[in-house]
Parts: sequence; structure tokens; C-alpha cells
Amino acid sequence: MTSTPQPPVAPQRPVSSTHHCDTRTDPWEWLREKESEEVLAHLRAEDAYAKAVTQDQEPLRQAIFDEIKARTVETDLSVPARERGWWYYARTEEGSQYAIHARVAATDTGDEEADWTPPVLTPGVPVPGEQILLDGNVEAQGHPFFSLGGLDVSHDGTRLAYAVDYSGDERFTLRVRDLTTGEDLPDLIEGTFYDPQLTPEGDRVIYTVVDDAWRPEKLMVHVLGTDPATDTVLFTETDPGMWLGGYSSPDGKDLLINVGNSEYGETWIWPGMDPDVAPVMIVDRELRLLHQALPVILDGERRLVILHDHEAPNGLLSLAPAAGGVPSEWTTLIPTSNEVKLGGLEATSTHLVLSVREDTTPRVWTLPLDGLGTPAQAAPSTPLLEVPAVAGGTQARAVVPVTIAFRSAAFESPYLRLTRVGDLLPAEVHDVRASDGAARLLKTTPVRGISLDDYAVHREWATAQDGTQIPLTVMHRRDVAADGTAPLVVYGYGSYEASMDPVFSVARLSLLDRGVVYAVAHVRGGGERGRDWYLQGKKLTKLNTFTDFIDSTRWLLEHGWGQPGRVAAMGGSAGGLLMGAVANMAPELYAAVLAQVPFVDPLTSILDPELPLSAMEWEEWGNPIEDPQVYAYMKAYSPYENLRAVDYPLIAARTSLNDTRVLYVEPAKWVQALRQVSTSEHPVVMTIEMDGGHGGASGRYEGWKDRAWDQAFVLSAVNARSLVPGAEKG
Repeated sequence: MTSTPQPPVAPQRPVSSTHHCDTRTDPWEWLREKESEEVLAHLRAEDAYAKAVTQDQEPLRQAIFDEIKARTVETDLSVPARERGWWYYARTEEGSQYAIHARVAATDTGDEEADWTPPVLTPGVPVPGEQILLDGNVEAQGHPFFSLGGLDVSHDGTRLAYAVDYSGDERFTLRVRDLTTGEDLPDLIEGTFYDPQLTPEGDRVIYTVVDDAWRPEKLMVHVLGTDPATDTVLFTETDPGMWLGGYSSPDGKDLLINVGNSEYGETWIWPGMDPDVAPVMIVDRELRLLHQALPVILDGERRLVILHDHEAPNGLLSLAPAAGGVPSEWTTLIPTSNEVKLGGLEATSTHLVLSVREDTTPRVWTLPLDGLGTPAQAAPSTPLLEVPAVAGGTQARAVVPVTIAFRSAAFESPYLRLTRVGDLLPAEVHDVRASDGAARLLKTTPVRGISLDDYAVHREWATAQDGTQIPLTVMHRRDVAADGTAPLVVYGYGSYEASMDPVFSVARLSLLDRGVVYAVAHVRGGGERGRDWYLQGKKLTKLNTFTDFIDSTRWLLEHGWGQPGRVAAMGGSAGGLLMGAVANMAPELYAAVLAQVPFVDPLTSILDPELPLSAMEWEEWGNPIEDPQVYAYMKAYSPYENLRAVDYPLIAARTSLNDTRVLYVEPAKWVQALRQVSTSEHPVVMTIEMDGGHGGASGRYEGWKDRAWDQAFVLSAVNARSLVPGAEKG
């Protein structure tokens, strides 16, 4: 006789805290002691309990993993991109976890089209003249975790700066490789952040370090061959609510330094990355602008193009003097619009490239530099690449959503590298000539063993309780009807103005092949409908995010896209907060809730400015330390604070020990409290990756295993383990 697995019980050791005359008592705050052997033993027990409870799902997990593997072309390579005399690309090999980064020499014939046409490389066939820059599989040897935090090649092509993380905590080791010998230089700097950059001469490397709260605080400059203890501080940002970053100007000559949060920022420029010249401020934070500034050359004169939100929530584009100044001194290039959100700015030697959002999804516009800011200025090209005009769904506004995004372009390139991808459109890589928009398809991501004609995707619009129209993306096999009999999985995020844009997923097909309707609820707090959509789901309007998701679920059920009792909800990180909130607010709607690295104890975290990123979060959620209204509002929705005696659905939390964005302690405390109050017999489980970070374990095969675990969990909960007839043929 098999005994029923019993969940681990963490002892209660109450700790009280008082804010705004309100005292909260937390029985499991002691689980935050990450180095404690008692805590580690408890976490391992939680993982073992999850394994025992879900043991019967292992065959399904293996089947899904096999499906993902069978459909993925494992030996593949990216389309080469030209930069300073080389074609750079990444390739993967069957059986290998990580990408290999490589290059081959480019040639100059004087024929512009020929010189900028990527070489045709065949996956699995050796590339003549290939130079391997970095092999992730070699770098990962002997380490339980591996993540690459950035690569940068010097302008002369002889040095490579790269950053690696071996634990998942996003603290990187910075090294520099001599590409003429393939050997690493003695220079080694521990504890850096993402994206190191070599200066134009290649004799110095710029890197970022974080403070104790994991906030990027300083930009440092290291001279190769010297002791890192003598490195120079280029820039320091002392405001705990501001994020610091540095990136090269489009021509690669200057360093742009940006500090900011979700509401305003500041930009400095370091001319020529000259050690004898100090950075100069070009957009002051006192202007309270969200913005992006790029230097350009117009008629031999250096100017600034600034994308900003002065009296323009959806952004406008302006031309400014090289010294910056104030908006009243700037010339408007593209005015603001209620229908189009201007979201990003890049430049080549001849064109501006704008990433915009219209009709909820990303597009790309271009604007020639020739005549910019004069009466002869051309209208922006809108958009590059065609959008498939295929109707679907039940409403007049139901057009198949497709993402078109700018990927890269060398400063001197006549071509822009763009991608086009949809939920059922494998990613395409296009080169588009900036001068006339002529496009050439370079690659479509290969997928094996399926016919995408067997699936359907369309846009629907749910109605929120306040009358707001919420966009939904609905996916299913074509032989699954909206007759109220299908299992339904609803995914959501809804924070930080992040949009859940169309993206192709091989793994998701395994859900659809089991008759699942998969829906993405584009709830308020994201950026799908412009800046106002975000503002309606942050700070003291955050409840809209949660009620939108619940209203979307109910709409889907009312319109036949799911069967009551066979509905699962999924979300991660801030989307995990969403999962915890909807489980409290509408537990009867869901058979299961899957919360990935869930932010389920936000009030405790944000009340402690010493915790990673807490101070940065004030611009998203409000500051509960200073504002009693924010404190009361957050306490009213925080999942951990609002558990109650109801029949909770089956719940799984997934976390990682070394996650620095959402600490493991949040789900660890949450599952303990859930088990105490739930009146149902559904188990509450938590898995923990002991050698991983915010994204879980590293390596593509480990990632596939994670997706298989998630899918097996929700498929089991909605009684949809078996392939539907016809799906076996793919």
C-alpha cells in the first residue's frame, strides 16, 4: 500500500513589524536565512515533496520533452551579421546545451549589395575560415550553472570582453580574450553586471557593478594589464531608486550613460570615451522625462535626436542641440499620437530606426537623416515589412497579431536586420534596405514534424468590469471548437509596461496538441495599448491587473473557449504576483495555478530597502514605507497577506535558490501559509532549483525540461494528458 506524501512543515517563529501603526506578524520570515542548514534542508524537503506528489506526471513530462526535442532543429545557426570587417554568428550543435559564438572574415568588393549579403552557411557543415570566439559548452564545463552576460569585440577585432555567471545570481566574472591567440588575458574582475564594453582602442574595458541591493550603481573603467583594485570610477548613481546603464553611441565613438526608472531619467555622454575628458550631462533628470537620446551628424554638425514623453505619454521625437537643453528648444520630428506608441530609437549613418507599437503589436519605422528637422524632411516609412492581414476570431477587430522588431544594423550598413514572428509564425530574419524598404528573407526558423496549418491564432477582446476592452490572444488546434468543452490555459503578466508580444513557441504546441485552448490576457499594467494601459495597472490602480485577468477568464468561458472546472492559470515573476492574487480573489475559476518565481510577498520585500531591488520597485508599486495609502493598498492585494479559508485550486510554485530578482523565500513562505488555510484537499507544491537563478536552470535541454514540467502539471490538472486525434501526425 502506497502512503500519501506529506508536505514538509516549517516551524512557526513569529516576527512582527509595524508600519503606519499597523502590526503584521510573519510566522515564516526565518526561512529567509539562506545559509542556514535548517532552511536548506527544508527547501530540499519541499522539492522532494513536489516530486512525490507529481511522480505520476513523469511519463507525460518525458513525452513533452521528446516532442520539443523532435520538433527543434538542434544543429542550427543564426544569420551572420556584419560588423567592422567580420561576419558574426552563433550556432548550436545537437547534444550541446549552449551556443558557440563565432565569426568569419568579410570581403569588400565595392559592390554594396554583395558586400552586405550574409554568407550562406549550412548547419552542421564546417565553415571555412571560422574563428570561434567563445564556446558556451567549454566555458560551462565543471559548473552546475552557466549564463553568458554579454560579449563585446574591440573595434580592431583583436580582443573579446565577456562576462559569465556560474551560480544564477547574476553576478558575473569579467574576462578579456586575445582573439589573435585564443587565450584569456590575466585580467579578471569578479562581481560585475551585464554587458561589458571595450573602448574603441580596445585597451580598456567598461563594466558595471551593483550595490548591496543588486542595483547597478557604478560604471568602472579597467585598463588592461593593470590591477583591478586601481580601476577608475567613471560614474556613480547614488539614488537608490535609479537604475544605471551605459551603452555605445551608434557610431561606436561615445559612451551614453543613462540613469532612470519607470517614470523619468537622465542621460550623460562620455565624448570619445577619452580618459582625459569627463562625462557631460545632456538631458537633466529635473526635466522629469522618460527619454532616449542619440547623437547624430547632420550636415557635418553633431546634434541629438531625443525620443521623450514631454506632454506626450505615447512619446514624440525631437531634434535638439548637441548640448541637450530643454524641450522648448527642441524641434519636433514626429508628433505624439494616441494610436501609436513610440518605444525605441536606433540610428545608422543614414537613417533613424524607430520601434513603435500600433494595434497592440510592435512595428518598425524609419526616417532618413537627410533633411531631418527641415521643411524637406521626409515622412517616416510606416511600417517596414508587411503584416499578414488574416482575419480570425469572432470580432471585427480580430486580426492575427504579428511582431515586427528591429534586431541590429552596423552603423554603415545600408540594410536593417529585422525579425517577423507570430504565435504560429516561426521567426523570420529579414534584411530591409533602409533607403527604399526593399526586403529579402534570409531565414525562417525551421520546425520539424508539424503542419502549422493545423493550428489557429486570433485576437479577441474581453470586457472588464469597468467596461475596458482587454486584448486576448487565443491559440488552439483548428479542430478544437469554441463549444465549451475544451480545457483552457490562461497566461498573464501585466507589470512594468512589459508587453506579451507574439512569439513562436515549439513547447506550446504540446499543449495545443492535447486539445488545450491557450490564451494570453494582455491585462493592464503591460504596455500593449500604450502608456496609459500601463498607468492603469500600476501603483494605486494595480488591482486592475488582477481583475482584468479574472474578467478575461470569465469572458473566455462565457464565449465557449473553455470548460468550467478545466481551467488553469500561469504566470511568472510579477506574473506570479498576478497568480497569487487571482487565486485569492477567484479560486473557484481555476483547477490549477502555476506560479513561476512568484512575487507573492511584495509588501515585505518593498518595505525593506536593503533587499535586492526594493527601492527600485517604488516607482512601480509606490513607496509603502513613506505613504500609508500605498501601504494599505498593497496590503489589501498582497497574496501572502490575503490568504483565506476557501477551497484553493491545485497550486505549484517554482523557484530557484540563487534568484536575486524574486527571492526563494517568498514562495517558500506562501506555500506554508496556503497549506494552513486552504479548505480543499488539493496539494500545494514548490519546486526549487538549487543551482539556478530567475530563469531557472541553465542550458537549453534543462529549459525544455522546465517547460515539460510546467505543461505536465497544468495538463494533468485540466484532464488533458492525451494527444487529441490527429495530433499524432503533427
